[in-house]
Amino acid sequence: MELKDKRVLVVGLGKSGVASALFLKAHGARVTVSDNKSGDELRNEIPALLDHGITVETGGHGERTFREQDLIVVSPGVPVDAPMLQQARSLSEMVIGEIELAAQFLRGPIVAITGSNGKTTTTALTGEIMTAGGLPTLVGGNIGTPAISLVERDKPETVIVLEVSSFQLETIQTFHPKIAVVLNVTPDHLDRHRTFEAYTDAKARMFENQKGDDFAVLNADDPTCVAMAARTRAQVFWFSRQKEVEQGAWERDGKVLFRDGERQREIMLGSEIPLKGAHNLENVLAAVCAGALMGCAPEKIRQAVREFKAVEHRLEFVATIRGVDYYNDSKATNVDATIKALESFPANIHLILGGKDKGSDYSVLKDLLRQRVKRVYTIGAAAEKIESQIVSSKSGEIEVVHAQTLENALRKANSVAEAGDVVLLAPACASFDQFKSYEHRGQVFKEVVRGLE
Repeated sequence: MELKDKRVLVVGLGKSGVASALFLKAHGARVTVSDNKSGDELRNEIPALLDHGITVETGGHGERTFREQDLIVVSPGVPVDAPMLQQARSLSEMVIGEIELAAQFLRGPIVAITGSNGKTTTTALTGEIMTAGGLPTLVGGNIGTPAISLVERDKPETVIVLEVSSFQLETIQTFHPKIAVVLNVTPDHLDRHRTFEAYTDAKARMFENQKGDDFAVLNADDPTCVAMAARTRAQVFWFSRQKEVEQGAWERDGKVLFRDGERQREIMLGSEIPLKGAHNLENVLAAVCAGALMGCAPEKIRQAVREFKAVEHRLEFVATIRGVDYYNDSKATNVDATIKALESFPANIHLILGGKDKGSDYSVLKDLLRQRVKRVYTIGAAAEKIESQIVSSKSGEIEVVHAQTLENALRKANSVAEAGDVVLLAPACASFDQFKSYEHRGQVFKEVVRGLE
């Protein structure tokens, strides 16, 4: 892609938007950035952009800004069907996302990981496995470091491990993973995608540029993932914690095994996996597949898994206070993630739910709440919807406390929790009603918990 003297508009000034703008400018483009946020809200981002001669528009998108652009790069948070983008396409302007921009310049093989849950943990672990296996490796994407920021350090032999979201996949054109991993697909982001089918279609775009010498790694225990196997030209490898697979990774008799054609290898003992929860076994199996397919030796994979530490805000142990354990799973931003968190503890849970609703059905939590949860503490904008769906005349045994804020929920839980109980933040919602991000929410959780000590 030739950028010199091209007129390029970057829409959205999150991490990926700022990184894209600076990259484009460095490669000779005439760059304008546009964001709905006010100049005051973007005061930390604007100076660096102006210093590089980038034109900045804040407080809304001007109609004329989108005209006569050679390229428009949209941030993941900008809906692809936004009117100004539809207008741009009608004028034959190219509209892509940051992950596609990066794909035009990255030279090393890409290992792309997506799924409704577990993406960040699996991406981080896969990066550690590749590094332990002696492969030069860069990790980025939705995990925090924009993919475009990796381009300057990339070499043809570098393995690029990327976490990719459905929002990022909506705007790809040439993005081509050597290994495409789909961990699971359960309802999420329906406030944006509107239907589960549309959400699934966005995830499946992972495969559209793959060829016969590429690999698709899929969850054999997830019906939607199983159906996706028909949507790729790549060689399909499976992972499963429930059954043996023809080729891929699975657990049997407490051992993690990998099979590639006729060859079967033992990778490690299941008891050596340091991560809590059955869902993390799935994440490990997926990462094992990716590592093995890139040629990492079993002993190196085993070493990387054994030494791996849980990613921040993902079922993260924070403290034990008077015999009560506090866990931060702020990344549980959908109902399925909350289910996985609840399944990680047998009982006596004080669960904090709520935030910005994403069109979710919280009623599916009822059975687990009755079985394992002492009290639910609701917070944020979705509190009333959650309460209406988990409490009914037939399920009055679910005790719900309308706490409003995270700090209030923690203080109420702390006042009644007994030794042996677990206080768990697994909110099943986005964070943007009361917090800047799920990271911000998790950080506040940890600060309040440490204040309780």
